[in-house]
Amino acid sequence: MGQKVNPIGFRTGVTLDWKSRWYAPKAAYGEFLVEDYRIRKFIDEKLNRQPPYAAVSKVEIERTRSDVRVILHTARAGLVIGPRGAEVDKLREQLEELVDRKISLSIVEVKQPDLDAQLVAEAVAEQLKKRGSFRRIMKMRCDATMSAGARGVRILCSGRLGGSEMARVESQRRGSIPLQTLQANVDYGFAIARTTYGVIGVKVWIYLGRFGEEPLPEMAGAGVRRQRGRL
Repeated sequence: MGQKVNPIGFRTGVTLDWKSRWYAPKAAYGEFLVEDYRIRKFIDEKLNRQPPYAAVSKVEIERTRSDVRVILHTARAGLVIGPRGAEVDKLREQLEELVDRKISLSIVEVKQPDLDAQLVAEAVAEQLKKRGSFRRIMKMRCDATMSAGARGVRILCSGRLGGSEMARVESQRRGSIPLQTLQANVDYGFAIARTTYGVIGVKVWIYLGRFGEEPLPEMAGAGVRRQRGRL
């Protein structure tokens, strides 16, 4: 019986930092925890689930005694900031109204969306909603991720794929994914595609090399794969 472990949670506190960074006394801990959840849910519904899609992959939260700092990692920073910062000011006001605290927003641009597991999973889910061929979608995303410089990628889709009566699991894999090595920088993402014939789950693992190493240059992964094919 396989024991499935989330690669992000497995490495948090060892080689990865926490996504919420604050300390609270026992009386306030529950309140802060619920606030973090509400902030993340609001940002996801506003920026990821309705147009224009801003491709927010991660939300980090830091707290001081009275202020809350929210750090958004997005592939489309221009959409979040808006003309002359109008959109980011509006978002900050909405978040302050939501949690009744002073909030400062920081926007961090994701330079390579193809190396972000959450964004790859969202992209696969979005294409599945448009009734694309799941095998072709998974193959294209795997190739794009390897071309961007990843050491390995695995995409797994489960549900009524292609509208079939029986739900099943299909996966595509390129390169290596050392899931049990804590020094391996493995990014993980999960997304849901709500189609007319049911819900399809999408999981993505991307191996970026060991911590401290740079990703391979673009097209390096594809070149290695072609060379092995000739052998």
